[in-house]
Amino acid sequence: MCDAASGRGRVVYPPRSVEDIFKDYRARRSAILRALTHDVEDFYVQCDPEKENLCLYGYANEAWEVALPAEEVPTELPEPALGINFARDGMNRRDWLALVAAQSDSWLLSVAFYYAARLSSNDRKRLFGMINDLKTVFEVVSGVRQSKERSSMDNVGRAKPAIKIENNGKANEDDSDHGETLCGTCGGIYSGADEFWIACDICQRWYHGRCVKITPVKAESIKHYKCPSCSSKRSRQ
Repeated sequence: MCDAASGRGRVVYPPRSVEDIFKDYRARRSAILRALTHDVEDFYVQCDPEKENLCLYGYANEAWEVALPAEEVPTELPEPALGINFARDGMNRRDWLALVAAQSDSWLLSVAFYYAARLSSNDRKRLFGMINDLKTVFEVVSGVRQSKERSSMDNVGRAKPAIKIENNGKANEDDSDHGETLCGTCGGIYSGADEFWIACDICQRWYHGRCVKITPVKAESIKHYKCPSCSSKRSRQ
């Protein structure tokens, strides 16, 4: 079974368990979300309507790619929606992104359940439950079904769980509206349910405290937080 990071040459494991399939789904979802939110300008430019039929791929290493569809028939994995670039200039930009998001949700599910074909019905049900606990890409990109969750988040006070280490060395509350903040490690979305998050002072990306092994108490003593990725980059320089 083949998959790819920037192409289709590198072989990776085919996920077999519910947990591994969910990790694969979550990584691909994170890649798609990054393309449609953080990297949206780059994504928009790559979807040139003058080019051939293009697809948006999200890979298991959390990289995304706008590329031509696979040439082999049948393909090793289900293929995403074809020709997403053709509608780019004929639609309102927000509506076009929402359409691509909905199509991407369909593709993400099809890949997950392609892998899950050998699972028992109970395991497939459990897998879908884990997937369904996450917001869809469409919900994140379009902003639908968020009014109830947003009001709940506002009542809690997002800054209470989401602590950023400021340059003065203090762990301060951040009262700004983060929108749909994605964890730089697991790709999970901020839920506001008493989660502790911390932001890297180098790359400005946010992380679950548990994903980077930082507790609120430990954060109080950190003057400048560097995430594992930025720390490894600096050590190689």
